[in-house]
Amino acid sequence: MDFIVDLFAGNGLATTLLYICITGCVGVALGKLSVGKIKLGIAGVLFTGIILAHFGAQFNGEMLHFAQEFGLILFVYAIGVEVGPRFFSTFKGDGFLLNIFAICIVFGGFGVALAIHYIFDVKPEVITGIMCGAVTNTPGLGAAKQVVSNYLAEHPTADLDDSFLGSGYAMAYPLGVMGIILSMILVKALFRVRIPKEVDSYNESLSGGNKLESVVVKITNQNLFGKTIDHIVNFVDKELVFSRIERNGEFLVPTADFVVEEGDLVHGVSDANNIDNLRIKLGNVEIGQKADVDGDLVMRRFMITNHKIAGMTLEQLGIFRRYPANITRIYRAGFEVLPTKRTTIEVGDNVRVVGKKEVMPQIKEELGDSISEWSHPNIIPLFMGIALGLLVGSIPFFIPGLPAPAKLGLAGGPLLISILLGWKGRIGNMSFYMNSGANMILRELGIVLFLACVGLGAGGKFVQTFLDGGYMWVAYGFAITFIPLIIVGAVARIMKVNYLKICGFMAGAMTDPPALEYANGLCATHAQSTAYAAVYPLTMFLRILLGQTLILILL
Repeated sequence: MDFIVDLFAGNGLATTLLYICITGCVGVALGKLSVGKIKLGIAGVLFTGIILAHFGAQFNGEMLHFAQEFGLILFVYAIGVEVGPRFFSTFKGDGFLLNIFAICIVFGGFGVALAIHYIFDVKPEVITGIMCGAVTNTPGLGAAKQVVSNYLAEHPTADLDDSFLGSGYAMAYPLGVMGIILSMILVKALFRVRIPKEVDSYNESLSGGNKLESVVVKITNQNLFGKTIDHIVNFVDKELVFSRIERNGEFLVPTADFVVEEGDLVHGVSDANNIDNLRIKLGNVEIGQKADVDGDLVMRRFMITNHKIAGMTLEQLGIFRRYPANITRIYRAGFEVLPTKRTTIEVGDNVRVVGKKEVMPQIKEELGDSISEWSHPNIIPLFMGIALGLLVGSIPFFIPGLPAPAKLGLAGGPLLISILLGWKGRIGNMSFYMNSGANMILRELGIVLFLACVGLGAGGKFVQTFLDGGYMWVAYGFAITFIPLIIVGAVARIMKVNYLKICGFMAGAMTDPPALEYANGLCATHAQSTAYAAVYPLTMFLRILLGQTLILILL
């Protein structure tokens, strides 16, 4: 049994990997424990690493550094691919205003951190770690650590200690989460918000649309009588998807050569914003009149797993021309897409097909709908995207007033490239889409590796640092969290922004899932999650950029 003692007492590669795995296992379990509605979440890994290091865990410094940086790269790349498809669309509608509020929170916290540094003479690496913990943003911490490591490599005698980054982060993180929730509670109390009223207001705002609706259209435009469905589809392609035709109580498949007659009822799908145009072009439109699919018609849902058709438009795919069936909805990355002729099909899309029962097996075979094929990871685009991200992250750019050139680094470069690739979807025949299961594994593995290494690296000095005055770091972190949130939250409420959206963009501006979980617990609506998702992509990018900007400014 001596070899076990030697293993835990050594500092070789096997020992380092062992401690990383133990930290990840215990930390994830610790993060699932809850006090009320509050959990440590993934930060449990960080605190487990600190505890193990405090009690003497040994490790190889180079191995720990590699695992930390590689974990960070995997984490931010997975985030970018996930948020990329909706990154630019978040600026539409009230998403623009919500992003303005989120930007104010981000730069407000940055300003408070700068003020604390100059007023209380807090060391650059300490205040940067505190800021990252106060805003509960781990990638920002990773970006800052890389800047410090690069600076120390070039200036080995500099008065910097990168372990203070992790210590500051760990001390500020718990009150960072609590500060977000406290801000939500105070805004609610100060403005005497009543949740049921906010729910009603939000639901009323949805009636104006930007969501897909089941519709029934009675064609009264005489110019369309005797015309084929193919002709009418070209007329309303961006506004209506045909599901089936009701004629004399019987449901028929709207194939391309189907001729429309007076009295026909078109059952289909449309964006709520298109209803008025449909009434002008076609006739009377009733919203939400969804009829059951019966007779010899069926409705099926298939997943696109056939890589040969990925990137094709629905016009090129030609389902509605070759089969008595039609694709009526596309579900992609958590969103519904209205399928027009120019809509492209991507691997991972879920499509709803309405048509004759006997052709469904053929359509399924053509689309794929194979779980085994879908589960197989697409490795080449992953490593190509990371490689491009590393190249972009290594490009230096000069900002006046900074002592060294800034770089997007190992965090910002892969994040930027993954957002662009996720938004673009594909380049030529190469698809960069990642299924949700693979994305989740990549993201969780990356963040656990990163936080485990940060905790192990910072734990040796953590307790002594706290006793030597580090307890003040908790107060500094709370100020960075609370001051921008309460000010921006109050301004948003004065501007009559729905309180549920305020809670959502508060959590999103701090990139904090536990705070979102608390907000979602207020009521069962999508307002909080929608606002969170609207501001999250831009906020994450800014947090990573400002994490390294702060340390560069103060060096």
